[in-house]
Amino acid sequence: MILLGEHAVVYGAPALALPVAELTVTASAAQSSHPSAAAGDVTFTVAGASGPVVLEGADGLRSLVAEFERAAAITDRPHLDVLIDCVIPTGRGLGSSAACARAVVLALADLFGVELDAGTVFDLVQVAENVAHGRASGIDTLATASPYPVLLSGGVAREPRIGFDGRIVVADSGVAGRTKDAVELLRRGFESDPAAGEEFVAAATELTRGAVRDLADGRAAAFGGQLTACHELLAGVGLSTDRIDALVRAALAADALGAKISGSGLGGCVIASAEGPEHAQRVERRLREAGAVQTWVVPIERFTGHAR
Repeated sequence: MILLGEHAVVYGAPALALPVAELTVTASAAQSSHPSAAAGDVTFTVAGASGPVVLEGADGLRSLVAEFERAAAITDRPHLDVLIDCVIPTGRGLGSSAACARAVVLALADLFGVELDAGTVFDLVQVAENVAHGRASGIDTLATASPYPVLLSGGVAREPRIGFDGRIVVADSGVAGRTKDAVELLRRGFESDPAAGEEFVAAATELTRGAVRDLADGRAAAFGGQLTACHELLAGVGLSTDRIDALVRAALAADALGAKISGSGLGGCVIASAEGPEHAQRVERRLREAGAVQTWVVPIERFTGHAR
């Protein structure tokens, strides 16, 4: 999940993301044994927690496979069957496309016995992400590879320090976001009003940097305030929806320290900051009452003491 900096990171602002270990993707790849399978082609089958899933970003994954075959110097291109088991709900701003792409890269490497360094894996995942989203910052690609929080700033990723024990409640609105539409919405708006774009990036940068300091210094309430201010910034440029706003209000009514949309916008998830397990349960319950179709609670304490 992206805590702060979504969209603005594409324009050079920092962004802060948190891995959600409960939401996983696995993939396996095999050479097809079907007699009618065309050489050089690939068939993707996707399963989710509740059954078959519509594959999003298929063109990006096909581009990824082609780039992998070039990088691995695979000249005899067989038909590939790739099975993806994705627990992450798609279109919710939770990095499902990057996670699926990473799983596919590792499955291909396993199939062909190829060893890939971290930089090559990153580049291959970015091939799929750039096709799927138009212009990908790399924050999703980095976060889906890390067991710890990721701060991307100035093109450099590092692990921020976490100085307090709390919870992040994630609530699925049940409505898929539209990343390309959201990116295009901002791009058109900033092209027509460059000053507004500069103000947006500057405000997002200040909020993210402030949140990173609050996390490090254990200022839970101040960190929550940065989340809510970030939501107001994103809503101000048209990225929120009535349903998302209602979930944010529900979280704040349950005394969440802060709440905001997470991800590309125009749907997706709301995240809220809580102080501890009981507080998180109250926030989670209120979000479900307000219409969240599913929720997850991520303990921030699992990341304390790991920053480098």
